[in-house]
Amino acid sequence: MNSDLNEVENWYSGLWHTCLYTEEVGIQCKAYESIMGLPMDLQISRVLMLVSVGTGGLALLAAFPGLEGVGMFVGRPGLKRRLLVLGGALSWVSGLATLAPVSLVAYTTVVDFWDEGFPDVVPRWEYGEAMFSGWFGGLALAIGGTLFFVAVCMADYDQRPGSVALAPQAKHRTKHYLKTEVL
Repeated sequence: MNSDLNEVENWYSGLWHTCLYTEEVGIQCKAYESIMGLPMDLQISRVLMLVSVGTGGLALLAAFPGLEGVGMFVGRPGLKRRLLVLGGALSWVSGLATLAPVSLVAYTTVVDFWDEGFPDVVPRWEYGEAMFSGWFGGLALAIGGTLFFVAVCMADYDQRPGSVALAPQAKHRTKHYLKTEVL
């Protein structure tokens, strides 16, 4: 018996459940029975994806008040900068916590696919859309964190102490933005 004979079935395996697609029935999914019965790479991937979702949410919550157009903490530019740095760091952690399990599952998929010890009856897993979505999502989180750091470095915050800024002889710096024109 060979798995090539059964071309009307497609198996999908994810972090939370396994699905079977047939033309007659459609998609049927079943959650994993036990967490402890899963392979170690899936257990680690689940934990890292939960860390990624949590740190990504915290990154948004931390960075939002630090954005320039938001009216929170208007008189405290140092706090806004620290919030953006914290948001960038959390976004980086979230991106790395996304890329690590996706790459781990991709590695084990390749190793298992080419393993000669597997019988021909056992289906061989291939990359799916979720694998590429995970890679692009992790890269987007890392790039977003980098943009938060760039926003802090490129911002035109007034770095003088409050007593000097209120002095009558001190001129307030204004922000100059480049105009973009649509041709």
